[in-house]
Amino acid sequence: MLPGLRHTSKRRIINGRNNSQVWSESDGTRGLPMVSCNMFTASYALTEDAIAADTRTESAPLKVSIIMCAFNEQQTIMQAIREVLIATYPCEIELIVVDDGSADATGSLAGQISDPRLVVHRYDKNRGKGFALLTAVELATGTHILPFDADLEYSAEDIPRLIAPVIKRGYDVVYGARLFGFNTVYQSYRYAFGNRFLTRMTNVLFDASISDLHTCLKLVPLALFKRLALRQRGFGLDTELTASLLRLGIRPFEVPVSYYSRSRIHGKKINWRDAFACIAVLFQVRFRRRDRLFAPAGADQANSWESSPHVRSVPNYDVFSPDSSGNQTDEEASAAAAG
Repeated sequence: MLPGLRHTSKRRIINGRNNSQVWSESDGTRGLPMVSCNMFTASYALTEDAIAADTRTESAPLKVSIIMCAFNEQQTIMQAIREVLIATYPCEIELIVVDDGSADATGSLAGQISDPRLVVHRYDKNRGKGFALLTAVELATGTHILPFDADLEYSAEDIPRLIAPVIKRGYDVVYGARLFGFNTVYQSYRYAFGNRFLTRMTNVLFDASISDLHTCLKLVPLALFKRLALRQRGFGLDTELTASLLRLGIRPFEVPVSYYSRSRIHGKKINWRDAFACIAVLFQVRFRRRDRLFAPAGADQANSWESSPHVRSVPNYDVFSPDSSGNQTDEEASAAAAG
């Protein structure tokens, strides 16, 4: 959508059919917080030229695309969608639900809810949570994306609290951290211990200090997400996203959120195999050259990135030369510690 146009296209996609609705909107952008990609700056860089900001002045209202990937969640999907839609937000939002080949009525139930902010996409067979999330990203029209589970483990009331640091303090990446023993319920100590262990390993590998590696609530600029060369298509995408951001020197601002876990009896799908897969992803990203963390910058991608109406100043995250060894220099370490 070009800046200045007052027509919005919404898509409701069910079973691969694209039913488009187009309507006119009044100028509702007045008073909405404005987001600028000036804040999209890595914590450290090798040269001043690498972080030189573009001087364009286009801007767009902050809009969050909430992404809900669901697989066999017919017991909770309608309540999860309604809780997201009825919450009060400080900016415009949209909710993109991807039914990842559910064998139950998840997709049909989601399609029964009528709301102009809701987009539903269905797959005939299960392709993996990462694949479903990447599909939703392609449908997203916001400035930021925020994954949100359909199993009611998280509360939609916490979403505005994640958006607040973007508006008030200009933070670009915000995580909702589950703090062990505070507003949380874990059904199994194994899950709690596993997350804490993997989080600590992540902090050691990337010289970081995050509190919750596997939180679902990760508010990330859409343009930045699309720049990343994410390879995982299952649960590993969650790990790969955080590892890639940390590898680039980007440290998320963390906001405490509430959490009520469920057990495998109630449908939890993570198991011990996913933990070992997570460790493998962490080491792969840690020793991957930083320039390979980005998708190939083809002409179409570059034009799409630079001409986006959501972009005011295009950040340059490619701060390392292609022949970089990938090892952190003393200057980088000092800058990371300071940032």
